[in-house]
Amino acid sequence: MALRELRQSMLLVHTWTGVVMASVLIVVFWMGSLSVFDREIDRWMMPDTRIAAAPGPVSVERQVLPAVAALAHGKALAEWSVFLQGPRSPVARLQIEALDGEELSRQVDPRSATLLPAAGSYGATSFFFPMHYRLHLSFAGIGYWVVGLASMAMLAALVSGVVIHARIFKDFFVFRPRKALQRSALDLHNVSGVLALPFHFMIVLSGLVILFSIYFPAGMHALYPGDRQGFLNEALSLYARERSPEPGVVAMAPIDAMLDTARRAWGQGEPSYVRVRHPGNRNSYVEVSRATADRVSLDEQTIYFDGASGRVLKYVPLKPAAALQRYLSGMHFALFEHWPLRWLYCAAGLAGCVMLASGLILWSGKRAVRHARAGQRGARLVLAVACFSTTGLLVATLAMLVANRLLPPTLPDKALLEVLLFLLAWVASGIWAGAALFWRRRPDAPWLPQAWCIAMLAFAAPPLNWLGTGDVPWHAVLRGQPAVAVFDLALWLTAALAAWAALRLRRHQRQAQRAEVSHA
Repeated sequence: MALRELRQSMLLVHTWTGVVMASVLIVVFWMGSLSVFDREIDRWMMPDTRIAAAPGPVSVERQVLPAVAALAHGKALAEWSVFLQGPRSPVARLQIEALDGEELSRQVDPRSATLLPAAGSYGATSFFFPMHYRLHLSFAGIGYWVVGLASMAMLAALVSGVVIHARIFKDFFVFRPRKALQRSALDLHNVSGVLALPFHFMIVLSGLVILFSIYFPAGMHALYPGDRQGFLNEALSLYARERSPEPGVVAMAPIDAMLDTARRAWGQGEPSYVRVRHPGNRNSYVEVSRATADRVSLDEQTIYFDGASGRVLKYVPLKPAAALQRYLSGMHFALFEHWPLRWLYCAAGLAGCVMLASGLILWSGKRAVRHARAGQRGARLVLAVACFSTTGLLVATLAMLVANRLLPPTLPDKALLEVLLFLLAWVASGIWAGAALFWRRRPDAPWLPQAWCIAMLAFAAPPLNWLGTGDVPWHAVLRGQPAVAVFDLALWLTAALAAWAALRLRRHQRQAQRAEVSHA
């Protein structure tokens, strides 16, 4: 009896945490799945970055400093930083901040130390990835808190789901796609939830740990009242110093020599990030961070150098608690160079989307008839939200990719137009779902048109890429750009799956119509 009551109470927790937060979590999981391959998607969305990597070790003085001078145009700089080329990105990403507050960012061809044309797109790195953890809601950090609350709800739903599923191992092997839609949705919910259960626990918990300074500030304030940066400096071995008020320009010590010192300190590590603070000032200093492609931990082992003399200012290994936090962060970000595991990360993230979407369909499907008889709209509202956050989100993402290939690369504010089209397509899909459900009052009404829309957009994107760049799959592979070819094929696979789903939905609709006619 006690076990039955426990499961009943856990069922309430599982149901309502899922219904309330599932839509936010679907966005988080979808954007997180895309972010596993964000740099590869960047190359598809930014054709000018489809270049060969520069051979040999990176030289900041030869491959970066000329580009810094070209981008600065003689302005006095507060700082500049560069993400160096790596195994997944053949270009360097340069950012500068002038003393007057102006910020500029461009990509650099390391082979010639020249600036590439303006990207004209935020790409996956600057749009999909930030949407994954803050939903692009910047005011008062509200995006972080929404995602944090959704993550806590996800943990509660996972724990309660384990309790209420008495046949958890049996559910792993049961999937009946030819049964009724509700039965298929239940099986899909169970299989996707059980299959990726360890991943879902890990990814949600590590996501909360990454932003510990936002979500768990009590200990930080107790030890460092009003000094958040001081806490981070101590916990993560960071370093900072203010600009000197003394006039005059001080020559910078050779940065390549600093990189060589860093390589010797790391053993076999390679630098991935260099930042110069207060260049030309007496208090200038240089940060050199290690690439994390060869290990799980996100511990970048940053070394700080004096800009004028080149001597080491700070290099302190992380303490055990911080090292654990960085390890969990590395498990979440998956920046390590292990392609099979990266594909598993993407598949498990998509399984999370399937689990959440099928849960919403189950909840609304079970209550649709009862709510309709009682004149209630709760089930239809949840189903409209489910459609908006699943097929609607897919439509919006694909609309952005198609717009990326259709809009001229030199168009002013092209990146903002892509984002605007993403939002318009997403809102339009939500309005369509709501109108179809509340006017036609059929639970399957909005899904079929949106499935066909997904199929058409996903099918059209690769040919548009080929027409604009000439990079058909075999040509892209021969040019050393297999990521572009793989993404084209992934889009066509998406189109095929969407078309198959549309045909299945059409068959269910016809069966339901025949059943209604025979009943009448």
